[in-house]
Amino acid sequence: MAKKDSYSTRGSAYVEDDADEAFLRPAKPAAPARSRAAKGDADRARSRDSVRERLLDKAAENLGRAAAEEDEPFLRTRRRVPIRKGFLPLWTYTRWGRIALAVAGLAILAGGIAVVLSVRHFLNTDPRFRMDSAADVQTMGNSQLTRDELLSVFGEDIGRNIFHVPLAQRQKDLEEIPWVQHATVMRILPNELRVAVTERTPIAFVRIGDQVKLADADGVILDMSPEMMATRHFSFPVVTGIRPEDPPAARKVRMQLYQSFLTALDTGSQHLSDQMSEIDLSDAEDVRATVPAKGSDLQLHFGDEKFLERYRIYQSHVAEWEQQYPTLVAVDLRYDGQVVLKKGGAPAPDASSAASSAAPAAPAAAAKPNTKETAAKKRSAAAAHHVRRTAR
Repeated sequence: MAKKDSYSTRGSAYVEDDADEAFLRPAKPAAPARSRAAKGDADRARSRDSVRERLLDKAAENLGRAAAEEDEPFLRTRRRVPIRKGFLPLWTYTRWGRIALAVAGLAILAGGIAVVLSVRHFLNTDPRFRMDSAADVQTMGNSQLTRDELLSVFGEDIGRNIFHVPLAQRQKDLEEIPWVQHATVMRILPNELRVAVTERTPIAFVRIGDQVKLADADGVILDMSPEMMATRHFSFPVVTGIRPEDPPAARKVRMQLYQSFLTALDTGSQHLSDQMSEIDLSDAEDVRATVPAKGSDLQLHFGDEKFLERYRIYQSHVAEWEQQYPTLVAVDLRYDGQVVLKKGGAPAPDASSAASSAAPAAPAAAAKPNTKETAAKKRSAAAAHHVRRTAR
């Protein structure tokens, strides 16, 4: 049915033509119906495309970020690092500021020097730091030495300021005393000195000529005053072969050999070293000891080792030897399996150390002992016995 236009017939006809054209135009063919399976495949394909696009976008984004990071050091403006020019204020960098700073430094230095000099003058001149008498010297650690013997080192320091006393020199002077092994000298404010000494420990009597003195483990010869002999009771063997003129190292080696000898003999409960009246250390390779025997003393040669073993051999055969050789004066125990006996005024026979009742062996070639030397040794042995009896 045609639409009528109320304004004109021509217009009405135009409307009708448009309506007829729309009515006569062929309709679009309808899309064919797709199956459910085909629709699912299409959905999966779109999903894969979507995932692929997202992966590509992400990869492109990562590449862009990496490129931006590589370019960033070149494109980014670096931050300025502040430089500290010093801890002094700015005015010190001017000409007048430097002059003022130098003047202040000189003033501080002069003030410090003045303070030091004032303190030094006070310590050196104030009477409170002066030692007025020997009572201002404290002594400790001395048992063999008297206080007066220690104070003799500080005789010129009485009445002197303690800061004027040369401590190092006084320590050296104290250690020059034979009995002092180590010394320490220190100041005690306001006006005292403290002296601490470590004394040497005697371990042997030493016969030097006609005198008998003491010796410590280092071979230092120690004098014995009559007061010390009256108050101290030492019981040591008398040692010979230690001379004051020998080097200290040589004396120390001989005293070490002496200590090894006594230690070996005193092993166990028996103190066999008490039977030694005199020990000769003249030969560092042969320790010779004098022991009492029937009628006279015997000299035993021990060598430098196996001291106890060799003395046991002597003990087990001495009665037999004295019976066979009444004039026996020396026994040489240095040889393994053989003992050399020396008779007074006759050649020395050999005896086996293992056979207790064997016949005497053939005499060994030995020089006839010197009569004067034998007499001197007898006098030395008698003096040694006298010293030991006096010491005990």
